[in-house]
Amino acid sequence: MELRHLRYFVAVAEEQNVSRAAARLYVSQPPLSRQIRDLERDLGVLLFKRTPKAITLTEAGRVFLVEARAVLHRVDEAIGVAKAAASGKTGRVRVGYAASPSVEILPRALRTFKQSNPNVAVDLHNMTSRAILNGLHDGSLDVALVVTVSPCEFDGLIVEHLRTYGMRVAMHPRHRLARRKRVPLREIAKESLVAFSRLEHPEHPVFLARVFASQSRKPHIAEECDTATSLIAAVEAGRGVALVFETMSRLAGERLVLRPITPALRRYPVDVAYREGVSKAAMAFVEAIRRTQRGLKKDAGLDTHQRSTSQKKNATKQLLSPTID
Repeated sequence: MELRHLRYFVAVAEEQNVSRAAARLYVSQPPLSRQIRDLERDLGVLLFKRTPKAITLTEAGRVFLVEARAVLHRVDEAIGVAKAAASGKTGRVRVGYAASPSVEILPRALRTFKQSNPNVAVDLHNMTSRAILNGLHDGSLDVALVVTVSPCEFDGLIVEHLRTYGMRVAMHPRHRLARRKRVPLREIAKESLVAFSRLEHPEHPVFLARVFASQSRKPHIAEECDTATSLIAAVEAGRGVALVFETMSRLAGERLVLRPITPALRRYPVDVAYREGVSKAAMAFVEAIRRTQRGLKKDAGLDTHQRSTSQKKNATKQLLSPTID
């Protein structure tokens, strides 16, 4: 039995006339009659009662008509879903991310993506750097927001730069350095340090080595953490201070104090990475990240312009205001 047998049967059953069914199907009458007889032979039951003036369904034919329509409807649905998936309008995108570096970009990208792709599911995975790299390479992740401190780790992947973030020292609000507006790097080198796990975040020891290369004294690593959540908890508990992205303040809130470092550390990149040949849905998510980045840059430009305009207005007011000796 083939799908055409079902389509032919449904047409004849609905028309109750072979000639009208043949015209509806754009086939000639003899082959259509032959296909119906072949179907009855395959099933081993009569589907129609035939008289010189009419053709009507048997009891078996009425039952089979309900099932045949259901099968054809399901096939049409499957075809529609497949076409939608091929166009990137349905499916599933698996996204890996680290909480702190992506806290500004990811929520906005999700909103942008859902507006234009409401039928695509997004699986979010808050992961360590090592797990993200493994997922991108083995195909269990489609897209990831990553920190590319060691670009060689991303060989074989497509990496697009998004933006850079400054580094801060995070500490308990009652820490001895918390009252300072800026914290010298030499003072941080004297402290116990809470760091990310070198096993799960291989880029972090590279980062720390670069930061403290100029210091004769190296900080003591008091504790290693797998996630941003555990790092925040360790610093809050007084285990040490930590070097973090400036965006960590959005996760830590008032639990920690973040201060700029002198001399200022280089800014570190947050990028989007994916494999070549990912699905159209995954590429649509990458495009949502790109659009988010363009929006963030535009917002930053407007903020800079507004601050500049405000400063000029204040300066003008000061010039026009009378001075009182």
